[in-house]
Amino acid sequence: MTVPFTITPLEATDSAAIAQLAAFLPDVFREMSPGYMATLGEALEEIRDLLQPEHINLIARDEGDVIGWIGGQPLYDGHVYELHPLAVRPDRQHIGVGTALVAALEAEVVARGAGTIFLGSDDEMGRTSVSGIDLYPNPLEHLARIEDKTGHPFRFYQRCGFVLIGILPDANGFGKPDLYLAKRVGPASNVG
Repeated sequence: MTVPFTITPLEATDSAAIAQLAAFLPDVFREMSPGYMATLGEALEEIRDLLQPEHINLIARDEGDVIGWIGGQPLYDGHVYELHPLAVRPDRQHIGVGTALVAALEAEVVARGAGTIFLGSDDEMGRTSVSGIDLYPNPLEHLARIEDKTGHPFRFYQRCGFVLIGILPDANGFGKPDLYLAKRVGPASNVG
């Protein structure tokens, strides 16, 4: 299958790509994480903060237009990378851009010698059965029975091979947890 877009590193000097990216980020996160990159200025600031030399930043382009972004930050002495963020321009979602960006990040993480990628996926909008309730005293019981109500991103990540590994109750206020997912991307011998 040929994809109608390319994936390349996002360079800190590529002001045109950064401007295109910042322009659609508020729309991407509005429904999932209200307040995160809510304005163009906040989006530009977040992009600049994430454009660190040791971080991975990849963008998807279609005929020069930026249509997606994925980032990865090294943790645990570079053995693990946190996937943050993943954003696809709203008019280009559901055509494989996100999946291709995740695969490209995985390849880069493996090339850097790491074995695991993890991420947090907030539920601030009641999209799962673990939102809007008191998860204590046993959050993992609730996580084991999680249901997707309205297309929460954790299902996308599961389709990409990630597994649920934990939950942080009330991470964003009462009844607004953060779901944690991870995936081994390198051989087990790379881990540890």
